[in-house]
Amino acid sequence: MILALEYHRSPARYLAAARLPGRLRPAAVPSLAPLRLSHRQPPGTPGPGWVRLKTVLSGICGSDLAMAAGKVSPYLGPLTSMPFVPGHEVVAELLDGTDDMPAGTRVVIDPVLPCRARGTGPCPPCASGHENRCDHVNAGRISSGLQTGFCSDTGGGWSERLVAHHSQLHRVPDSLPSERAVLAEPLACAVRSVRRIDVPRGTSIVVVGAGTVGLLTVLALRELTPAGPITVIARHGGQRRRARELGATETIDPSAALRGLRRITGGSLVRPELGPGYLLGGADIVVECTGGEGLDTALRLVRAGGTVLLSGMPSKPVDLTPAWFRELNIVGSYASRGADDFQAAIDLASHDALEGFVDSVYPLTRWRDALSHALSAGRSGSVKIAFAPHNGDATRESTALHGGRAPRNGGAPALSGAAVPLDGDSTDHLDREGAD
Repeated sequence: MILALEYHRSPARYLAAARLPGRLRPAAVPSLAPLRLSHRQPPGTPGPGWVRLKTVLSGICGSDLAMAAGKVSPYLGPLTSMPFVPGHEVVAELLDGTDDMPAGTRVVIDPVLPCRARGTGPCPPCASGHENRCDHVNAGRISSGLQTGFCSDTGGGWSERLVAHHSQLHRVPDSLPSERAVLAEPLACAVRSVRRIDVPRGTSIVVVGAGTVGLLTVLALRELTPAGPITVIARHGGQRRRARELGATETIDPSAALRGLRRITGGSLVRPELGPGYLLGGADIVVECTGGEGLDTALRLVRAGGTVLLSGMPSKPVDLTPAWFRELNIVGSYASRGADDFQAAIDLASHDALEGFVDSVYPLTRWRDALSHALSAGRSGSVKIAFAPHNGDATRESTALHGGRAPRNGGAPALSGAAVPLDGDSTDHLDREGAD
């Protein structure tokens, strides 16, 4: 038997969480969300090429928090199977070897579950190398699930064990600590985002939101493109500091976004009699990274003919009049496109500016505290919160977490039942509706 945090179907709990005002969510969502800690059988391998994994560390993503808070679009409902174990940002150790990696190897998981993992013939997107667009996410040898962490058959990172197809696995260098490696999946998403669009040299870019997604997008833009000025809209001082460390040219509070960007780009500010204002002029590209009201903001800040890139998971209706009137290009970016994006992400994970991104690690037994912390991360000064499901085994967890080396905090063990702070400065992040 293993310990796992399960998400189960409960419309009443889901709707109750959805009705909470934002200020109450950190305190109330963990109690209302349809989650339960349980002992269950570990998932079995569903077919050839699948292996068993022991979770080392699993991040709490903004999409996980949106799910707990009742803020996920019903569009995605048929692409999950319940009950499932959340957790798609995963560092794990192989319990079974593969052709190129022996048991005990530390890996990160590309959570997308495409045709190769499902044992189906390749659909057109998979055949063209776009496995993140797979048409068979509800077919094949495993249950519906757009990703690991949303499929009842695979398990997820919020448990002691899970299974994955060998094609999902990427080796973690021995030199990379696990609290950096757990950023590989959101970094791969950021890499995918900046590769989805053309960024000519000198392009002016605005990033709306400075949570994990926004901050890592800034890093990817700076390291992988010839972008010009990057302006980040961030709520908290710590977010703004972190964004500048990652390469932002300027940071602006959301309340001053229109005035600030008008000053930077030279556009003119228009204020309708009803509704928020917008710019005539604006940035060449605006990247929406909040999954909340950020899309409405993005549409009002981009120049005519410009591009709005959706990097955060959309969750709210929006007025698309600017897209029509200004002839905007709206581009979606979902997950990552496999090995190339993950290798770039693993390389970026060693960047010095990512020090302290994962500043608190919780055992599964304190899952309510962990979710509450993650839901208030922007205000409390954190970026990424994670679970260490084997936190009860202090010595082994300490060693695994730091990639086989002594932890930087001088060897203090991870204590069962307590949050484990990792050293490094605490950082803020924009927490639209409490999600990162």
